[in-house]
Amino acid sequence: MNNMVKILSNKYFLLILRVLLGFIFIFAAIEKIVSPESFAVSISNYKLIPPELINIPAIIIPWIELTSGLLLILGVMVKENSAIITFLLVVFSAAIIVSLLRGLNINCGCFGTIYGSRIGLLKVVENLLQILCGIILMRWGSSIFNIDAKMRL
Repeated sequence: MNNMVKILSNKYFLLILRVLLGFIFIFAAIEKIVSPESFAVSISNYKLIPPELINIPAIIIPWIELTSGLLLILGVMVKENSAIITFLLVVFSAAIIVSLLRGLNINCGCFGTIYGSRIGLLKVVENLLQILCGIILMRWGSSIFNIDAKMRL
């Protein structure tokens, strides 16, 4: 157990997780920002939100993803931005699981419509791995190569 904690709390491992998770969310946000109507259709396909409310998350979520991803890479409020990303991943995973149980065969909308894939067990596992990364960053943060440390000086 002690060796596992040493690995998980290693500053270079945490930096890799931080940058990886940040880039995933920046990449996920870009096409959604460029094409919010396509993302709105993806959200609509889940049939979880009333049609008149679809545009709100279609416009807001990508900007949250982009902002949290950028701040994560820069090392600004790492624990807080990891919590935001982890929360989004939990919501996305719940939507996927509910949709799978309902028998829907839809595009996840994860990376917009161009790079998105179908919902399925693989997508749930991918999200769970990202949630684990987020939890690790929420627990230990990441203090190497970040702006937060420089702002406190």
